[in-house]
Amino acid sequence: MTRRAVFAVLAVSVLVGNAFASWNVNIVRSSGILNPPSVAVNVPTTVVTSPLPQITFETANAVPNPIIVGNGTSFTNGTFTGIYTISPQAGNNTLLTGFNFVISGLVFGQALIAWHKKVVRNSDNAILYNDSGVIAGSGFGGTDGAFSILIPAPLAQPANDVSVYETFLLFVLPSNPTSTAALLFVEQDWVPEPASMLALGSGLVGLFALRRRKR
Repeated sequence: MTRRAVFAVLAVSVLVGNAFASWNVNIVRSSGILNPPSVAVNVPTTVVTSPLPQITFETANAVPNPIIVGNGTSFTNGTFTGIYTISPQAGNNTLLTGFNFVISGLVFGQALIAWHKKVVRNSDNAILYNDSGVIAGSGFGGTDGAFSILIPAPLAQPANDVSVYETFLLFVLPSNPTSTAALLFVEQDWVPEPASMLALGSGLVGLFALRRRKR
């Protein structure tokens, strides 16, 4: 009985390891520019590589200045660029089908934040995701205040070896001194292919059935 239990635990460990193995995540760029007078800033990142990739750009903690323009700063516009790659570690056969894209910040008055994001498969340079959007304050037809937006972002095809490019533009009208655009953080939580989950579930069912037959 003990040997069977040990075998079951080992088999489950193999299945879990295959469905949720670790990933290689390489941050190529995480930086921005605030104008005027063109101040370069570096943005720290938080990266999780297991069980699934999770990448957070901590734009509110950028050095020497957070990614904020308008009221309380000398900046009227700015940019942030994030570039990173994802690839599987040895033994990881999981495919990714997309990610949950989270943008958190604040806009007030004549202010806006425009974003663009693209995902490219490294093996053939196929574009798997390409989208953009604008978050505007009341002066540009939007809503003032803090925001946190969750955007489900499916890939055109499942993949496990990609490069991700994202850019943000922050802008306020200098004529309105209270206008503010702030980017607090940008996060992406990657999602596995359902088939990977099904493979894990089928394997577990098979193990339990085998154990019952041996009793």
